[in-house]
Amino acid sequence: MNLVKGCGGSLRREKVIEVCCKKLVVIVDETKLVDYVGGSRLAMSVEIVSFCWKFTTQKLQSLFEEADCVPKLCVLPKNGKAYVIDNGNFIINLYFKKDIGGLKVVDDAISRPANVVDHGMMFIDMVTTLIVAGELGARVRNKC
Repeated sequence: MNLVKGCGGSLRREKVIEVCCKKLVVIVDETKLVDYVGGSRLAMSVEIVSFCWKFTTQKLQSLFEEADCVPKLCVLPKNGKAYVIDNGNFIINLYFKKDIGGLKVVDDAISRPANVVDHGMMFIDMVTTLIVAGELGARVRNKC
C-alpha cells in the first residue's frame, strides 16, 4: 500500500521542514490510501516554476502517456487564474487513469523536468509513523 499526499500548497516548504526532523508523523484519512498510484481519482500535485509552465505541463503529460495522464493547472475558483502558492510557484495536478508504476521510478521521472520543484510523492521513505483515520477509528503504522 502507498501513500500519496494531495493539494500541494506548500510542497517544498513541507519537505524542507521534514528533512530537518528526526521523525515524521503523517495523519491522513483512509481515502489517501491506494493499492497503486493511478486510477484512484486522486490528484498527484506537482509544484512547478511558473516560467514556461505550459511546456512543463506537456512534458509531465508525455512522461505518463501510458497511464492516460491528464494534467490540470490548479486555478482559483473565483477568476480561473493560476493559484500561486507560497513560493510564487504553480501547482499542476496530475490525474492518472491507470497504474503509473513503481514509486521510485515515478519519483525520478517527475523530478526530471527543470521546472519541477517538488511533487506529492515527496514522503517516500521519510514517514516514520502513519496514522490513518477511518470510519472504524484510527490505525497507527510505524516504520520498521
